[in-house]
Amino acid sequence: MSRLFNGKKIELLAPAGTMETFKSMVKANCDAIYFGGKTLNMRMIRKGFNFSNEEIHEALNMAHGVDKKVYVTVNNLLNDYEINEATEYLDFLQSIHVDGIIVQDLGILQICKDHHFNKFEIHSSVMMNVHNIEFVKALKEFGVSRVVLSREMDLKTARNLQNQTDIETEYFVHGDMCTVNGANCYYSSFIWGNSSNRGRCFKPCRWAYRIKKEGSVFPTEYPLAAKDMYMYEHIPELIEACVTSFKIEGRMRDTDFIVDLVNTYGEAIDRYIEDPIGFDRKKHADKLFESRKRDFTTAYAFSKPGLDFINTRYEGTGKFYSTGKVFSTPTEEPELTDHVINMIQTELSEHSSQSISQHKLSVKVNNYNQAKLCIELGVDRVYLPCEVLLPDQFLTLEQLQHLANTKNTTELYLALPQMMDELQFDRLDHYLAKHGHLFDGLLVSNLGAVKRYGPKYRIVSDYNVNIYNHKAAEFYQGLGVSEYTVSIETKVNELAKFTTLSENPVELIVHGPLKVMYLDHNLYENTKAFNPIEQGDNKYVDNSILVLMTDRGENPVYIDQNLKNHLFTSKEFCLLPLLDSLSFDKLVSLRIEGQTYTPDELRTIVEIYQMAIAHPSKCKDLFLGMKSSRAGFTAGSLSYKFNME
Repeated sequence: MSRLFNGKKIELLAPAGTMETFKSMVKANCDAIYFGGKTLNMRMIRKGFNFSNEEIHEALNMAHGVDKKVYVTVNNLLNDYEINEATEYLDFLQSIHVDGIIVQDLGILQICKDHHFNKFEIHSSVMMNVHNIEFVKALKEFGVSRVVLSREMDLKTARNLQNQTDIETEYFVHGDMCTVNGANCYYSSFIWGNSSNRGRCFKPCRWAYRIKKEGSVFPTEYPLAAKDMYMYEHIPELIEACVTSFKIEGRMRDTDFIVDLVNTYGEAIDRYIEDPIGFDRKKHADKLFESRKRDFTTAYAFSKPGLDFINTRYEGTGKFYSTGKVFSTPTEEPELTDHVINMIQTELSEHSSQSISQHKLSVKVNNYNQAKLCIELGVDRVYLPCEVLLPDQFLTLEQLQHLANTKNTTELYLALPQMMDELQFDRLDHYLAKHGHLFDGLLVSNLGAVKRYGPKYRIVSDYNVNIYNHKAAEFYQGLGVSEYTVSIETKVNELAKFTTLSENPVELIVHGPLKVMYLDHNLYENTKAFNPIEQGDNKYVDNSILVLMTDRGENPVYIDQNLKNHLFTSKEFCLLPLLDSLSFDKLVSLRIEGQTYTPDELRTIVEIYQMAIAHPSKCKDLFLGMKSSRAGFTAGSLSYKFNME
């Protein structure tokens, strides 16, 4: 089955979560169907919505019998315990001739290259967060033929990206959305050890939060709960943007609901192809509106949506549509208790070297005074961010030159933006051409930046690059990455395994409030749209900082100069009492996330860690004497172990 408009291929891609749904979808008005197997996909939270190997084979034969394609989702992050399983699974999928796989983890691309798995198409998942041209170029070199575009990408940018790279593009046209940029939400993993990047999101974005700022509490209810994507009335614009595949979300939706939805979209596409001049955008729109689960949005397709992005219907619907069961309720971040410390220490001791490693210490700062302090204290490396949390500003050239002239043995690294568009690349190219000699390297947060700058600079990948296994590390090593920051989603036994297998040095974040959500959605707009309902000061950060508040805690949300929002944990991540257990056969650098600290707070923390590094036997005593300037201490995802059964 195929559709064409002015020679352009158009594919309506439909979901199936069960065999019952699949059998109905084969008869529906779609061109291709996607689903997941029993392992390694983004719907692992619901075991009943995944296909056995036998069902995959059966479904493939059924679809091919009516000239439809099948794409299998292999789209969560893999840890090193799952590499052999993934290799065997990919071998099976190739042997039965699936049309394509949808992937998030770049380790999958490395496995496909190593084992010559090249008889199926490879599509990048929306969780790969593809958002710039350099990103696409890197993927194409590894055989990716289609990219599912970032949910924050508008159609104008999508068209430019496709024209510049000639790759097939896929765009979400209907279904569940998230306010957090793809693969940049770590809160579920941090609280429960259930990763949103591994198909186990517990939806903290759909909690009922109040917003507090400047001593006032605002009557927001669900300020992170996005509406459902709705592009039914904009099929012409999707085609004009050169989008190949129109993707409908809904592997966990009821059969009748999702089949009706797909048929409605398919009928509209056919009507437009048949008669584009007389096309009625509104036909059957009322039907979709009446059967909606949440209210609708076009999200970022045409412009930044603002507060209109946020749902009010049935929220907080952190609920399974099929059962009505609530995903989660507000939960306190886990504490760093003696039990947690002993568990982590016991696990690490099984993998530790006999000799105590002399760790290096890095600090990520936010301003000139913090950087100057770190140089005075003699830290080994300072990261200077492009995305500066307000009210601070990016370094002046005079400040940068002074740091470079006085740094002694301290390395200065420029930390690039977490997401980068073409304008940012252009500005950064010019800046580095003039001033790049003042930096010892770059801290990068997306594949496009690795592709662009890997040949010219020493590259350290940041934690949100989401390197979760040694195969992904091998992929990045081939592009010039010399050091990897361990993902903050890593569980304790995953950390030991990854560090042991990694060929290159690794950096481990050991202290600081951690950024667990990165958003284009601007929460600060709420304080302009609502009148306060009561007064109240922030508990742990300055009143100028917006906080999201539940009865279980307060999370500060900082805003940078580009209006990106950065949600941090309320507690400080802290591995101080465990430093004597972090002994491996290779160098492990330790990093303090210092952006949100005052200079006095940062001085105290740096000096304590320097003392602990010099005298590891004192780390527990140092921890006992340490006081948190936030809501307490936590080990986050390291508080949990990966279940290998």
